Amino acid sequence: MKLTIKKDILLEALNKVSKAISTKNLIPVLAGIKFELKKKKLTLTASDNDITIQTFINIDEDDENIKVEKEGSIIIQGKYILDIVRKLPDKFINIEVVDELKILIYTENSEFNLNGINEKEYPNISLDESKSKVLINNNIFKSIVNQTAFAASNEEIKPVLTGINFNISDDNLECNSTDSYRLARKVVKLEKSSSENFNIVIPSHNLLEFSRILDDDENENVEIHVTGSKVLFVYKNLKFQSRLINGTYPNTSNLIPNEDFLVIKTNINDLYDVVDRASILTSDKEKNTVTLETNGNVLTLKSSSQEIGRVEEKMEVEKSNNEDIRISFSAKYMMEALKSFSTETVEIHFVGEVKPILVKSSEDETLTQLVLPIRTY
Repeated sequence: MKLTIKKDILLEALNKVSKAISTKNLIPVLAGIKFELKKKKLTLTASDNDITIQTFINIDEDDENIKVEKEGSIIIQGKYILDIVRKLPDKFINIEVVDELKILIYTENSEFNLNGINEKEYPNISLDESKSKVLINNNIFKSIVNQTAFAASNEEIKPVLTGINFNISDDNLECNSTDSYRLARKVVKLEKSSSENFNIVIPSHNLLEFSRILDDDENENVEIHVTGSKVLFVYKNLKFQSRLINGTYPNTSNLIPNEDFLVIKTNINDLYDVVDRASILTSDKEKNTVTLETNGNVLTLKSSSQEIGRVEEKMEVEKSNNEDIRISFSAKYMMEALKSFSTETVEIHFVGEVKPILVKSSEDETLTQLVLPIRTY
């Protein structure tokens, strides 16, 4: 294998696939990136058994950015190839395999010799696409992940809750995530109906990794291919495969109240800032419990700690009626719920003092956040 490639192009590809490299992997070969060079394509693959990322660079005959002198395949240690390419100042980099397993990386003034691994030692990874693919606009997919992933559980006691539930039926996609104390739900209409219905759970951290790779091209779609115990995402020249989480995701629909006795409407940034300030003096930094009270059109947020002191914040809000409420909740969870909206205003729906609090916005009806109250007596 021998090629000359523009540094920026190689570095972009390495940055993408290196997200699938784990230093803790028990299989040494998975700490490497598999290079497969053909006359018309350079393919890079990395995997940690949990996720697999593959990207390719197409090569034209008159391409000035990449020149192929000899085809071949090799596995190069991921950490070192990434550091070398990142730190080399040159515009172009030469990579050559000599004596079958020795890798020479060189420029005009620099030369690195690395030990490679035979590509036959790499696990046989299948990145097959299914016949029944689902298409989602790139920006909508990113918003789904950003608006739901934070509500997934970090506890492995209930593995199914560490993922995001994708429920696809015809042209309807419903995504849910919950850690039992809150719920994030995003419902979107697909441009094209799916020929199959899917109800799958994808690890939230894997979805976050994939969404970070995506660019901001609003004219592109993400393809979703479900095959057995895996899901494959295809975007431009990238394939990202994740395992699925086994188990039945809880029916979250019955958690969302159908009626409320009080709705307050206010500016989302103002409410976020008030909750943020009210949580400063809470003693329990995990829950950051604050108490909300309404009196007429004045909303009051309080928190106190015997060791630290107390705080009281007030702001004017719009109310749906003359009812008042007193309820306590986690400031951290409420702030994360508010942060998921990209709208100017927000509606807080109250059903009762011990019932879930719904966070919605009339400017974005696709998104619903739910926060459970905390008993303080």
